Amino acid sequence: MENRENRFHIIALGASAGGLEAFEKFFGNLSSEPGMAFVLVPHLDPDHTSMMPELIQKITSLPVHQIKDSMIVRPDNIYIVPPGNELGILNGELQLMPKISTAGPRMPIDYFFRALANDAGEYSAGIVLSGMGMDGSLGLRAIKGELGLTMAQDPKTAKYDSMPKNAIDTAQVDYVLTPEQMPAQLENYLKHLNKKNRAQKTSIDEKPPEDIQKIFFLLRQQTGHDFSAYKKNTIIRRIERRMNVHQIEALPDYVHHLQIDSQEVHELFRELLIGVTNFFRDPEAYESLKKHLSEVLREKSAGDAIRVWVPACSSGEEAYSIAMIIRECMEDMENHFNIQIFATDIDERAIEKAREGGYPPSIEADVGAERIKKFFISEESLFRIRPDIREMLVFAKQDLIKDPPFTKLDLISCRNLLIYMETPLQKKLVPLFNYSLKPGGILFLGGSESIGEFSDLMEPLDRKWKIFKQKKGSSAAHHNLEFPLTPRASWGVREEPEPRTEGEAAEPAAAGVTRMAEKALMANWIPPSVIVNDRGDILYIHGRTGKYLEPSPGQARLNLFDMAREGLRIQLQAAIRKAANQNQPVYYRSLRVKVNGDMEYVNLTVRPLDSKRLPHNLVMVSFEEAKPLQAEKQETQQSLETDQTYEQRVRELEQELEQTKESLQSTIEELETSNEELKSTNEEFQSTNEELHSTNEELETAREEQQSLNEELTTVNAELQEKIDELTRANS
Repeated sequence: MENRENRFHIIALGASAGGLEAFEKFFGNLSSEPGMAFVLVPHLDPDHTSMMPELIQKITSLPVHQIKDSMIVRPDNIYIVPPGNELGILNGELQLMPKISTAGPRMPIDYFFRALANDAGEYSAGIVLSGMGMDGSLGLRAIKGELGLTMAQDPKTAKYDSMPKNAIDTAQVDYVLTPEQMPAQLENYLKHLNKKNRAQKTSIDEKPPEDIQKIFFLLRQQTGHDFSAYKKNTIIRRIERRMNVHQIEALPDYVHHLQIDSQEVHELFRELLIGVTNFFRDPEAYESLKKHLSEVLREKSAGDAIRVWVPACSSGEEAYSIAMIIRECMEDMENHFNIQIFATDIDERAIEKAREGGYPPSIEADVGAERIKKFFISEESLFRIRPDIREMLVFAKQDLIKDPPFTKLDLISCRNLLIYMETPLQKKLVPLFNYSLKPGGILFLGGSESIGEFSDLMEPLDRKWKIFKQKKGSSAAHHNLEFPLTPRASWGVREEPEPRTEGEAAEPAAAGVTRMAEKALMANWIPPSVIVNDRGDILYIHGRTGKYLEPSPGQARLNLFDMAREGLRIQLQAAIRKAANQNQPVYYRSLRVKVNGDMEYVNLTVRPLDSKRLPHNLVMVSFEEAKPLQAEKQETQQSLETDQTYEQRVRELEQELEQTKESLQSTIEELETSNEELKSTNEEFQSTNEELHSTNEELETAREEQQSLNEELTTVNAELQEKIDELTRANS
C-alpha cells in the first residue's frame, strides 16, 4: 500500500448481536471483484471456536480468512478476527493483540477503527452493523477525521439497533443504509473516485475558482461562520470529500447542490470543523503541562480564582483532560482553588455532547483505568464525568474569529486549531491569546504549531510540546490587536483600505492608536491625558502629566494604577471600570492629590473610546487642575456642616453599633449550632451515599459482564442455528 497508484480501500465492518445476519446480507450482495479488502470485527465469545469464516464463505466467492498474526491485507479478500483477540493494523499488516480485561465492556470495533484510520487514512472505511451498546461510534469519528468513508445500518432493519443508533447520533455517518444496499453504494463511491485524476485534483492554483468563494458565501449565509481564512488544501479536500459522497464531479454542480439543499450546507459545515479529538492527546504533552501548571499554582493563595480557556473544544475531551490535571495538581499541593474552565466551540452539537459529559467505554485506552475510577461514573454502556469535575467547566458556543475573547486567564489550551488556518489569521490569533492571558499565563498549543514571529510576547517552557509562558510586560504589546479578527485569506480577494480624504497618505497600522488619540484631543480640547486599556496599561500620553502620575518603584512599568499619585488611585480604578462597563464618560470633581508634599485639587474625566480598528475597553483619562478657591470653599462648607452634627451623629452610631454587635453575636451562635447539625447529617448522608455507590458499581459491573456475555452467546447461537439448518437440509 506504499505506492499511491496501487492503494486500495480497506473496509472494516463491526457488529455484535445480530451481526451474522447483517454480514450475510452484505456479502450476499457484493460483486465478485469489488477491488476492496474487508475486515470483520464481531463481538465473539473468547471461549468458543468461531464458525463465522466458513459460514461467510458459503455466501461469497471471495476468499475468507481467519486472521493470523502479521497477515498482509490484500484486495478482494475477507478477514475475520479470531475469538479472544483485539485487532490492530500497521503498514497494511494485521496485528493480533491479546485481550486485556478492562473496567467496562470490551470495545474491539472502536479499537480497530481507530487503528485503521491511523494506518490507511483516506483509504479507510468503517461500517457499524447490528449490535447492543456504543462500540464503533468513537472509531467512526477517527475514520471521518482522516477523510475516510463511514456507514451505519438503518436501525429499522437491525436486529439490535443500539450500535447503529449511537453511531448515527455522532453525526459522523455518511450513509445510513440496509446491509443489502451497502455494497452497491461502496462500489459506486470507488468508481467515482477512480474517474478523477487525483494529482490534478489536489493541485490548487494561487487563485482558487470563483465557485469556492460561492461556497464560502453560502456557508456564511446559513451558518454565520466564515471559513475563508482557513488553509486552502484542507478546505478543498473536505469539499471534495462531500462531492465524492454525493458522486458529484464538477464544482459548479456542487455549488448548485448546496443552493437547493440547505441540509448539505450544514453537513459541509460540520465536515470543515474536523472535530477529531480524544482524552489526553499526546500524554507526554499533558504531563509536561501538569508540571508547568503546578509552578503557576504554587504562586497562588488558597481560594484564588484559576481561569482557563479551551477554544475549539469540540466534544469536550480536551477540556475535561485539563480539568483532571488541575484537580490532580490541587491534590498534590493539598490546596484548593476556585477553578473556572471556559470551553468553547462553534459547533452546537459538539457543545451539547460536551455538556452531557458521557463517553463510550473505549476512552479507557486514552484515560487509563486509574483516572477512569477517579473521575468517571460508570453508567449504562458509557462513562460519565463526575459532578465535581463537571462543575469546573462552562461550555458555550463561540466563534474565535468574530466573538470577543475571555480575559485574565491563567491558561489557554488551543491545540491543533492553528494548523488549519492561513498565516494571516495565525498572526492575529497569537496576539489575541497574549492579550487574554494574565502576566505569566501559559499558552498550550499542538505539537505542530508555534507562535511564529511573536517571540517578544511568549517564552517557551517546553519547545517539544509547544508550551509557552507570557513574558513580563508583554501584556501591553497588542501588535495591532483587532476585535473581531475579520480575517482575509489569500483566496484572490483584495483587501480594501479604509477610505481617506484627498491628499491623506496611507499610514501604517501601528499608528492607529496615535491617530485616534490625536483626533480625540483636537475634537475635545482636552488637557493632560493618557489612553489606557482596561488593565490600566498606558498606550499614549498627551501633555504634562507629572503632577498626577509618577514612576512606581521597582521594575519600570507604564501602568496607570501603579503610577497614580496619592488620592487618585482608588477613584481611577472605579472610574475606568464604570466607563468601560457603561460606555459613557465618568467625572470626578475637586479630588485632593498629594503633589510633592502639598495637596492640590484636580478634576478627573474618563471617556471610553470607540473605534472598530482598536481593541475594546480603551479609555482616555484626562486631568484638569481645579480652582483652589472653589475647592477650598466647598471643603470649608462641608466641614462646617459636619461640625454641627458631629456629636449627635457619634452617639447615634455608637448606639447602632452596640445593637448590631448583639444581633450579630446571636446570629453567629445560631449559625454555629445549625452548622454542627448539618455537618453531622452530611456525614451520615456521605456514608450512606458511599455504600450505595459501591453497591451500584458492583451491580453495574455485573450487568455489563452479563450484557457482554449475552452478545457473545447470541453470536454463537446464530452460528449454531446456521449449522443446524445445514444439517437439517443434509438429512432431508
